[in-house]
Amino acid sequence: MYVLLFRKESQVILSGNVNPMNTQKILTSQAIPGMIVAEDVYTKDLHLIIGKDTVLTDKIITRLEFYSITDISVYSNNNFIHIENEYIENTFYSEIKKSASFKLFRKAYQNTVNHVKDSIDNIALKKQDVNPEQLLYDVNKILYQCKTNIELFNMLHCMREYDDTTYIHSLNVSLICNIMGKWLNFNSEDLEVVTLCGLLHDVGKLLVPNNIITKPERLTNEEFSLIKTHVIRGYNLLRDKNIDERIKNTALMHHERCDGSGYPNGLISHEIDSFAKLVAIADVYDAMTCARVYRGPLCPFEVIHLFETEGYLKYDTKYILTFLEGIVQTYINNNVRLNNNMEGEIVMINKLSLSRPVIKVRDEFIDLSKHRDLYIQALI
Repeated sequence: MYVLLFRKESQVILSGNVNPMNTQKILTSQAIPGMIVAEDVYTKDLHLIIGKDTVLTDKIITRLEFYSITDISVYSNNNFIHIENEYIENTFYSEIKKSASFKLFRKAYQNTVNHVKDSIDNIALKKQDVNPEQLLYDVNKILYQCKTNIELFNMLHCMREYDDTTYIHSLNVSLICNIMGKWLNFNSEDLEVVTLCGLLHDVGKLLVPNNIITKPERLTNEEFSLIKTHVIRGYNLLRDKNIDERIKNTALMHHERCDGSGYPNGLISHEIDSFAKLVAIADVYDAMTCARVYRGPLCPFEVIHLFETEGYLKYDTKYILTFLEGIVQTYINNNVRLNNNMEGEIVMINKLSLSRPVIKVRDEFIDLSKHRDLYIQALI
């Protein structure tokens, strides 16, 4: 059986026959473009995400991450379809990486990651108490490096070097939670708590054998189930610590979704801790904007579009709207490239279609909400 996929941004080259009997399960984090899906992929509430025999692309993999799909079945490695991606160099982030401010940020970031690693290891592996003051001090060292929220987001985009460890991811989620808390006008106490919620949300992963999380070959059903236990392990680890209950609940509930499609308990909106709902958004956003070996970080407007089209039922409306509006507002007056290679400046936001602002191209104003064939491809 031959499978062919047409993509606007890629050339797909057929490389061989697909043996329907030769399949394996992999973690979504192990997926790469060109793999062919061996089974339909559904959400917990039986919503079809992608169909059998779909060829994975970077955007499809990102969609799986958005739905918190932990594993998929694919045909075996020797049946890949080779996809030659034609990615456009992202001059926006390239220029940031050359700046003196980024070099200072990167040094502070790397030092902070080392400190955070030691602190989280002490909590998870040595069963030490949580020191909120020290953890917040480490996070604040990063926050002080940036004058604005948009600068922090841009710096984080540039720090993605294909090494999305638990520690780096936890620090990023913590920083994003801090920004969201400010957009939501949290008082100082709640802002500190939600920052710690982000930093410790994945602490349970350190209690899952790393050789299973990073295992390159086929995982057993038992191993998949074991990975999902990180939320319960994290909660049990923090349960008796002298910290805010919302931090403990976030470790347990950050994979729950408002429509009941999450885990471990399939809770619905009012049953989920409010800070866990906030951390869920930051968690997924960081995963989707993480660079891969086959692409750089996704354009923020691609992520915003996915949240807009498929996220309002899964995430708390107040939090997701505040998050998306906050990100979009920070990019007003930025230059962008559209998918038809036209370049212009974002001049106005469409409240009802946040991923489709008004773009000024020379003397013309293009409202992307009225031109559905056009979209923002890159910041420049």
